[in-house]
Amino acid sequence: MTISNGDIKSDTCNNGSSEKKPFRIFVGYDPREDLAYQVCRHSITKRSSIPVEIIPIVQSDLRKKGLYWRERGQLESTEFSFSRFLTPHLSDYQGWAMFVDCDFLYLADIKELTDLIDDKYAIMCVQHDYTPKETTKMDGAVQTVYPRKNWSSMVLYNCGHPKNQTLSPEIVNTQTGAFLHRFQWLEDEEIGSIPFVWNFLEGHNRVVEKDPTTQPKAVHYTRGGPWFDAWKDCEFADLWLNEMEEYNKESKKEADNAK
Repeated sequence: MTISNGDIKSDTCNNGSSEKKPFRIFVGYDPREDLAYQVCRHSITKRSSIPVEIIPIVQSDLRKKGLYWRERGQLESTEFSFSRFLTPHLSDYQGWAMFVDCDFLYLADIKELTDLIDDKYAIMCVQHDYTPKETTKMDGAVQTVYPRKNWSSMVLYNCGHPKNQTLSPEIVNTQTGAFLHRFQWLEDEEIGSIPFVWNFLEGHNRVVEKDPTTQPKAVHYTRGGPWFDAWKDCEFADLWLNEMEEYNKESKKEADNAK
């Protein structure tokens, strides 16, 4: 990620390939969780065998561009609670793109996820049946309960699908949380399903011994991750901390080489 004129720019990882158009991955960005974003980005690019473009969704940038103007509600735990739904618009309503919260750690090649894409769907996501037990999350934010909770935390968008034209800046800025987070612009049959291991909820989903199909391919620290003091001992904290150390070492090396 680079910063120019105050704007956070995207990162492109080709991993030796310059022919295939990069797969666009929009990652929710919140200044309070900058490190979480950096580690999530690193975990994707490190393991990807296909070209990817990582694009942070930064609310301040969207406001400057006139794409986001809604006031922040009391129940919005991050700056990207609603701006995430601009993904098809930011993709010019073309091709497939992904949105993901910054509190993810990828453990598998993103190509495995893109191989699941089916053009008959408007979106694809992990269809959790999840009711959190905690009343707070992260650094004290209110933990809300609603139907299809966490479905919108990682979504593959068929940006060219006619139904996703609905997600204009006007709609994203004025519609209710229920309309957006429950995908009410779509029929149920237009929502494809992805195996839960691609949005493995820390503290909720479980690995079954001797069953490789339950091993997480992407851990979602939805309650709060090790970058918060209150969650430094959460499940899979060691994996995130190892990734963070690797990211820090690489960043330091890049900085030293730039001197």
